[in-house]
Amino acid sequence: MLSKRQENILKMIVLEYIKQAKPVGSKAICKSLNCSSATVRSEMAFLEEAGLLEKTHTSSGRVPSEQGYRYYVDHLMEPKEMSGEDMLKLQIVFKNQSLALSDSLEASLRLISDMTNYTTIVLGKTSHDNILKEIRAVPLDESSIIIILITDKGHVEHKQEKLDHVSLEEVKKSVGLINDIIVGTPIDEISSKLEFEVKPIISRYVKEHEVIYNMFYRVFNEFAKESVNVVGKNKLLMQPEFNDIDKIKTLFNKLDEENILKLSKVSKDDKDINIYIGKENSLDSDVTVIRTNYKRDGEEGSISIIGPKRMEYDRVVTLLEFLKKEIESKGDKDE
Repeated sequence: MLSKRQENILKMIVLEYIKQAKPVGSKAICKSLNCSSATVRSEMAFLEEAGLLEKTHTSSGRVPSEQGYRYYVDHLMEPKEMSGEDMLKLQIVFKNQSLALSDSLEASLRLISDMTNYTTIVLGKTSHDNILKEIRAVPLDESSIIIILITDKGHVEHKQEKLDHVSLEEVKKSVGLINDIIVGTPIDEISSKLEFEVKPIISRYVKEHEVIYNMFYRVFNEFAKESVNVVGKNKLLMQPEFNDIDKIKTLFNKLDEENILKLSKVSKDDKDINIYIGKENSLDSDVTVIRTNYKRDGEEGSISIIGPKRMEYDRVVTLLEFLKKEIESKGDKDE
């Protein structure tokens, strides 16, 4: 257990290092705490011995260790009030009723990436507890249609398909058969039902049944799969921690879909805001990942912000809390 003075010193070092990206010496702390440099050096040595601070090779000052950041986040971090400018920019995006949720998300993540110089990621998907309510096929012209899927939670997805070697009448007949069989089925189970129940039925009644089956399989597969959007990847280049070309190449290679899906996986232990510092995250030990999950109108997903371990934790947490609230209430408020 740290004393109040030790906590104050650790907090000052964390905040100063986040701000300046330079090791912090005892001189700067003495002025703020009004105590001798010998006392501060002694306390810094204790914090280093406790694994909360580290020495660098290039300076006599100290920097926070992963454990030091974790102690700060868990015990010392205070809520940071959001600036009026940041709030207004994000509110404008979410008050625009003409934007779909996915568009609002992308626009807001670009804003946050620009505000913070960190990388932002959104992982979106149709909620597992959505149940298919209806399928519709709407002709656009003689050679293409839009297939519309509607769930019990009001989530609507549509996909344009070409009518290659198949007539509109056959598509309509197939839609009727498919509705009879899979309406009321959870989204996660549709692919299996298509293959083992729908395919044998439409093969009896529809001439080009393979073409029809493949078309609907594509549509449902697209509907059920998770979508990943990475915004501001190059922002990491602006951080002094990543001025090593080999280090940044390694990190960029890790920002692929497979790693992001692992990183964004929802757990029963998740809190409103989840903070993974260094080795705590599955992406890279040189970064911190701060993530929140959202749920809105049958869609659920997660938003992550990736930056150096020297991240503005309080500001990012405030931004994510605000973003989560705006997403989950989008459309509930009057203009």
